[in-house]
Order: sequence, then C-alpha cells, then structure tokens
Amino acid sequence: MCIFCKIVSKEIPAKIIYEDEDTMAFLDINPRNRGHTLVIPKKHYETLDEMPDEEMAKLMKTIKKVIEILKPLNFDGYNIVNNNKPVAGQEVPHVHFHIIPRYQNDGDVVKFGEVKDVDLDEVEKIVKQ
Repeated sequence: MCIFCKIVSKEIPAKIIYEDEDTMAFLDINPRNRGHTLVIPKKHYETLDEMPDEEMAKLMKTIKKVIEILKPLNFDGYNIVNNNKPVAGQEVPHVHFHIIPRYQNDGDVVKFGEVKDVDLDEVEKIVKQ
C-alpha cells in the first residue's frame, strides 16, 4: 500500500486540512513553502491518465476549496504542480497535486529547466494523427 493510501486509511498521521468522501488535502511534510499542501483522490490512481473524468473533476473542486482554506496565510500567489511518472519528478505513485503558496521574494520555490529547441510543427503533426 502506498504512503498516501496509508494516510487515507489513517494508518499513518497527517495534518489533514480538508477531507470529503472522495478527496483529501494535507500539509506536505517536506514543504517547499509555508502552507504547501497536497491534494489527492482517496482512490488509488498512479497517474492522471488513469483517472475517470468524474474523479478528476472532484479533485479540481477540492483544489479550489483548498486554495480558499489557505487564504488566511496571506500568500501573494500560488503554484499548482502535478508530476506523472518518476521521469517527471513523481516520487509517490499516487496522483497528487501540490498547492504551493507563494510570497513576495520567496525565491525559486518552483523552478523549471532550460527551454528546449523543439520542432513545434513536427510535434503538432504527430499528435494530430
């Protein structure tokens, strides 16, 4: 059983800030910033493409609710981050979104790599086949 499923089943503790029948939100134990929260479906899915549309819609609604819950932290903005598969940075094989509050002058909390030289025409042709 994955660590997030253990949090859902209450086998391990977490700082849960929101929970409903299908989703849960808890503070990240290794926060990138003050208020860093993880939002997960209670049912185990490894990646987004495995999730039914209805489940994804429920997760998006929870993300919006959690942003409201976090507003007393007086952040200036926020990042919503999702990684799928280890090559993309996914460390826990259970769908989760990071909500990372951002504050003025908080530095490179979320940093993307270099811009790649990609043939956009080629990519468009491949994905439209």
